[in-house]
Amino acid sequence: MMDFGHMSRRAEQRGAVAIVVGLSMVVLIGFAGLALDSGRLYVTKTELQNAADACALAAASDLTGAPNIPAANFLIAQNAGRMVAARNRVGFQGALINTGNVTVEFGTTLAGGAWLTAGANPPATSRYARCTIPQAGITPWFMQVLGFGAATVASTATASLVPSQAACNGLPMAMCSQGGAPTFGLVPGNWYNGGFANSGQLTGSFAWIDYSPPSGGASELSGVLSGPGACLSTIGSLVGSTGVTASVNRDWNSRFGIYHPSMDPNGPIPDRSGYAYRPLNWPAQANALANFLNVRRPANTPYGVPGVANGNTITGLGVSPNSSTVLQAGQLATRGANRRIVSAPLVNCAGFTTSQTVPILDYACVLMLHPIDNTPGLTVYMEYIGLSSAAGSPCESLGIPGGPGSTGPAVPGLVQ
Repeated sequence: MMDFGHMSRRAEQRGAVAIVVGLSMVVLIGFAGLALDSGRLYVTKTELQNAADACALAAASDLTGAPNIPAANFLIAQNAGRMVAARNRVGFQGALINTGNVTVEFGTTLAGGAWLTAGANPPATSRYARCTIPQAGITPWFMQVLGFGAATVASTATASLVPSQAACNGLPMAMCSQGGAPTFGLVPGNWYNGGFANSGQLTGSFAWIDYSPPSGGASELSGVLSGPGACLSTIGSLVGSTGVTASVNRDWNSRFGIYHPSMDPNGPIPDRSGYAYRPLNWPAQANALANFLNVRRPANTPYGVPGVANGNTITGLGVSPNSSTVLQAGQLATRGANRRIVSAPLVNCAGFTTSQTVPILDYACVLMLHPIDNTPGLTVYMEYIGLSSAAGSPCESLGIPGGPGSTGPAVPGLVQ
């Protein structure tokens, strides 16, 4: 005899199992959706954090000169931060970051103080640059079926200039010490000059140098001048005197936005201004830095003033023949960087007469005043600003932040 009651109970059990499986599937899908959507938000925040870190480091690199940071530097820093942030991608690297979403602010302290944008007139004593980048409208893939709407995530990073243990952006040109430490006989604001001897070597207050003696030479000089600059050796390291340095003027001049026909004008990075200072247009022959920082660089003034006079008329030089490319204000604004306020080793140049190498005594922060032409015996001028390691030095360097005991030129470092 068939047990119909037993068969009915088994059917009921099968129905119960189906219900349990169905409910379990909903829970499992919910957990899977939560994991996937949460992971997506985590990846997005990580991408934004990378962009915020890069933004803060770029902005902090222009906070030079404290406690008297030029007002124009804050706008430059803001634009630099936004430009670098926009080179990053978000959404599994699928979309560029919108510069309009990037907030760059400046402050004097990490906590308890006001954070102001460039347009709100940050104080000249500001030490920190902070970037905040949000990403809104992130629609869930799965959780929206449970009523979750679009989400917003944001990342923030703060950077400052800190002493380095290793820094770059150094000139392959040494300043000659005029005396002993701590001033080395040099006066901030003074112009120091040198001339080209028949061998192509500088004489006077400067000397072309080789950071890796004896393997350097003219090719190394060219690469350093047209590239990111030399990575600075520690104080006490030996540097060598170079030999003939013919044609390095074309690499030097690229920092002024002047490109010889043999150079790619889209290659070497220029300064934000190519305006030149010579005794003809700056007869005081001293203290040109403030004009450069507060007038020429903010306006992206090129070599020569459009509608007023060309650069050669202003300076008395002959550095831009018709075949050369001379960048104008708009090009300098979009492509320029800090390329004329740089660190140069301080050495005892007299030592080169008896030895092929001399030790680095310290690093000088100098302003490259003008391009170089092919005039025999041309006198070259640079303005001494102070030691690169001094507080408030406008010398911008890139490199590795150091510890509490580091005394190298300041470099941007993340602090929060």
